[in-house]
Amino acid sequence: MVNLQTTLSGIPLDNPVIPASGTFGFGEEFAPLYDLNILGSISIKGTTREARFGNPTPRIAECTAGLINSVGLQNPGVEKVVTEELPRLATHFGKPVIANISGFSIEEYADCAARMDQAEQIGIIEVNVSCPNVHGGGISFGTDPAAAAAVTRAVKAVTKKPVYIKLTPNVTDIVSIAKACEDAGADGLALINTLLGMRIDLKRKKPVIANKMGGFSGPAIFPVALRMVYQVYEAVQIPIIGMGGVSTADDVIEMMLAGAAAVQIGAANLVNPWACRDIIRDLPCRAEYYGIQSLSEIIGAAHETKHG
Repeated sequence: MVNLQTTLSGIPLDNPVIPASGTFGFGEEFAPLYDLNILGSISIKGTTREARFGNPTPRIAECTAGLINSVGLQNPGVEKVVTEELPRLATHFGKPVIANISGFSIEEYADCAARMDQAEQIGIIEVNVSCPNVHGGGISFGTDPAAAAAVTRAVKAVTKKPVYIKLTPNVTDIVSIAKACEDAGADGLALINTLLGMRIDLKRKKPVIANKMGGFSGPAIFPVALRMVYQVYEAVQIPIIGMGGVSTADDVIEMMLAGAAAVQIGAANLVNPWACRDIIRDLPCRAEYYGIQSLSEIIGAAHETKHG
């Protein structure tokens, strides 16, 4: 019998499979399809301090082996998430939840984290640093090591829960940003967020998405995500949640070999709402096929030297 269990900052997970933020709503939407308690955890929809309507439509563009989205962090605001969405999810899911937070200033990140800190259901706070810094000329917090570190310190100061920084791949050197976050006190890292992409409508001769560009995700980005997880694992001592184009049980195993302690499934949920269920079902036999008895023992096994 293959042992699927893993841990994130002392929090035990029955298996490493977690639906990624933005692809699973607040969880309740998927409850009629299967028992959510089979999941390792759930990363809920990205939450900001104030409610956001999101970007203008169209927001989605299809691509070969993936899709582009520019939803724009549509959410009801942190207060409603804590008082309405989380209690609704609790009726379907009895495990610690990952809260994904965003902000357009350091103060917004801190306010959102402080409110999430009060929610008993939340096990980990996942900080999306891909937002533009409105006080810093619009550059993404996640593309600058100093800015990413500043957000990390601000969030750590207001919560006792483990803080995982979700890194953007739209940088030249993701390792330097990962290390800056670790040095600033991050308990873990989540990578990668979406790549930046676009499509042009040949008939209209204009961009498909109203926002022109959006986040490119899906199987096409898996090799990029795997490479970045591998590189970051070599450089840091904190746990990594790997994501980016994961769509099969084999992908999960590959991510863990690269250094991920757990794995998030994103775009696959939008194509097949049963994707996470199917991956969890397939994991034991695929692990057995590769001679793996325990998933936690293969974390980083593709490296010449594993973390102690």
